[in-house]
Amino acid sequence: MSLFVSLLDKFERYPLTFGPTPIEPLPRLSAALGGKVEIYAKRDDCNSGLAMGGNKLRKLEYIVPDAIACGADTLVSIGGVQSNHTRMVAATAAKIGMKCVVIQEKWVPHYDAVYDRVGNILMTRLMGADSRLIDAGFDIGIRQSWEDAIRSVEAMGGRPYPIPAGASVHKFGGLGYVGFAEEVARQEEELGFRFDYIIVCVVTGSTQAGMIVGFAHQGRAERVIGIDASGTLERTRAQVRRIVDDTAELVGLGRTVREDEIVINPDYAYPAYGVPSEETNEAIRLAARTEAMITDPVYEGKSMQGLIDLTRKGFFPDGSKVLYAHLGGVPAINGYSYYYKDG
Repeated sequence: MSLFVSLLDKFERYPLTFGPTPIEPLPRLSAALGGKVEIYAKRDDCNSGLAMGGNKLRKLEYIVPDAIACGADTLVSIGGVQSNHTRMVAATAAKIGMKCVVIQEKWVPHYDAVYDRVGNILMTRLMGADSRLIDAGFDIGIRQSWEDAIRSVEAMGGRPYPIPAGASVHKFGGLGYVGFAEEVARQEEELGFRFDYIIVCVVTGSTQAGMIVGFAHQGRAERVIGIDASGTLERTRAQVRRIVDDTAELVGLGRTVREDEIVINPDYAYPAYGVPSEETNEAIRLAARTEAMITDPVYEGKSMQGLIDLTRKGFFPDGSKVLYAHLGGVPAINGYSYYYKDG
């Protein structure tokens, strides 16, 4: 079967992104890590003009048609205080002319004075979303506060469309990153080589899960290495497994994805979700100073830390071509100004 027989042809997509995202070589970062591995980035952080874009838009492109078909008038979602996902739901609602209610829970034990007034949450509010701060801890599961918000919209006569955290356990949540895998395959044909490994951050699961299904169709799902940033590995792995199975069935993959094709590395999630270690901060600085590529302390900084550490440890054989999936999320760095005020 051709790699370019898309698994997604039968699904409606509402365009929110510019199109295929660029793949950029990172020669200075590669050289700084010894020059034995060629590192590239796929820039999903540059994928749209909607409020600085990011990975959630790939997912929302397949969710919006269902929201419209349901006759909804309000998107209702949930995330942390500095949630990239709620920013993108707010942006999508503004773009398609719907209202938006987002629950923003205190998922991160972080106390920067401006944490709840800058970055993602600032843009969310600027785009007109009803942003509701709730004092509750981190959990990737379905939250009572989100269900209460859905009911509150109904009580006011609205027609809510529920989107879970990260859009991950939504029935269409994995489709966007099936598309990512297909996009990479087309770009590899143009580049004249295939990537040996793909590095991606994982928390709520559907980004990596979609990739796993898409790359399983190409026979190389085990080369997708998820860098856990949740700190709740067993729950995250179980959720990835569930989304992989549901998405594989939905798109008609035609087989069960094996357990060894789901690769999640838990070594870089410390000290907690949303809290960067000093090693995370050094990874953020190295990517910034070698390639002017900014990563955030919650997601991309930790997957960058994983990429850097695995390269230095010799995990990737010499000559490997490694693709780093930059999922966006940079606005969150504004809420961590104390760490980076001196660079």
